[in-house]
Amino acid sequence: MKLIVAVLRKEDEADTIAELNKKGFFVTELATTGGFLKEKNTTLLIGTDDHKLDAVLAILKQEAGLRKTVTYAATPMESGNFCPGGNYSVPIDTQTGGCTVFVLNMEQLEKF
Repeated sequence: MKLIVAVLRKEDEADTIAELNKKGFFVTELATTGGFLKEKNTTLLIGTDDHKLDAVLAILKQEAGLRKTVTYAATPMESGNFCPGGNYSVPIDTQTGGCTVFVLNMEQLEKF
């Protein structure tokens, strides 16, 4: 058996837990804080059989893994210049998400 400890962004929590539950995995959720900026995140504890480990990791990667998004930044305008047509913005590729996963051997799992 395996104990999976997954630390993910708070924003990815609901979708990740929903997908894990949909696939039959039980999750214990802990509110945690960490990192350089002391951001809120969520730590999930997931106990599973060895042969189901890859399925859990695939869900974590899909729902909480790194992904690229496009944000738009306003272009700087020199003082006094007028741009007819309004504000212009430039698309910038950014990375969001990310999940740190620890996989531990577990001797026993009991539910009472």
